[in-house]
Amino acid sequence: MGLASAIYLNTNEHPRANVSIATRDRRFINWCKEHYPLHQYRRLAPIMQQLRGLKEEAEITLIQEACTITEAGFRSVLPMVRPGIMEYEIEALLAYAFLRRGSRGFAYAPIVASGANSCILHYINNDQPCPAGGLLLIDVGAEYAHYSADLTRVIPIDGKFTTRQRQVYNAVLRILKAAQALLRPGLSFTAYHKAVGEWVEAELIALKLIDATDIKNQPKSAPAYRKYFMHGISHHLGLSTHDLGDTHGIILPNMVLTIEPGIYIKKEKIGIRLENNVVIRADGVQNLTENMPIEAEEIEALMGKG
Repeated sequence: MGLASAIYLNTNEHPRANVSIATRDRRFINWCKEHYPLHQYRRLAPIMQQLRGLKEEAEITLIQEACTITEAGFRSVLPMVRPGIMEYEIEALLAYAFLRRGSRGFAYAPIVASGANSCILHYINNDQPCPAGGLLLIDVGAEYAHYSADLTRVIPIDGKFTTRQRQVYNAVLRILKAAQALLRPGLSFTAYHKAVGEWVEAELIALKLIDATDIKNQPKSAPAYRKYFMHGISHHLGLSTHDLGDTHGIILPNMVLTIEPGIYIKKEKIGIRLENNVVIRADGVQNLTENMPIEAEEIEALMGKG
């Protein structure tokens, strides 16, 4: 190190990072500056962002396996869901299904949110009984060989969607399908986000959740649809569930992204988020979650109520 002309040091520059204690990286930075105070120090994060943002085929294979394990876990719990079952029982069934298929366990704290909890974005208490007539939102991913899956599905606890639940569910599904069809190399993230916002707006109007007056009076910085869809549409996926990668420039081949539209209606206790994992290819996307049940009728059939 003493002969180096410059030293590249790593820091956690993820937008969602909230580091309150000195990390190993931070301690190493302090050590370097103490022992080599006259060296030039440079940021490693931009280089790592470029490297990790584009996946090798071997990495994609591992992410695919993580998705396959997650799908198997999801299918295994569908017949078990019923009114009164505890959220943590569903979590336990998923953990068992993942581990017995060679996963290291959950890639992140699982969200098993029933009833009104489905409207809480990062609900991880998972300690309530599933209410009759309600929905169960499962946001979960297996970790396999250090790579993550990140999928979300919503199921009717009684085994059958109500008319209103189905309306909202299918609205979110249409947005997901449109977003998935739009993604391709060369598209800017800005154009992608704009298109998704317009689709969400149209679906909310059809659901009678917002109207023309809301849109006319909305500030540019706070679109009316944000009341019901308040998170991002996509993030990178890989070694971390929210992996490093550019989300402001141009979409490139071999990026692995989530697609996760949602509509959350607190007063109706309806929270719908559907999430797929895709690889950007030269001619569009490869859906790593294509075998994961997603159509409302398919979900009901697998629960034995279709």
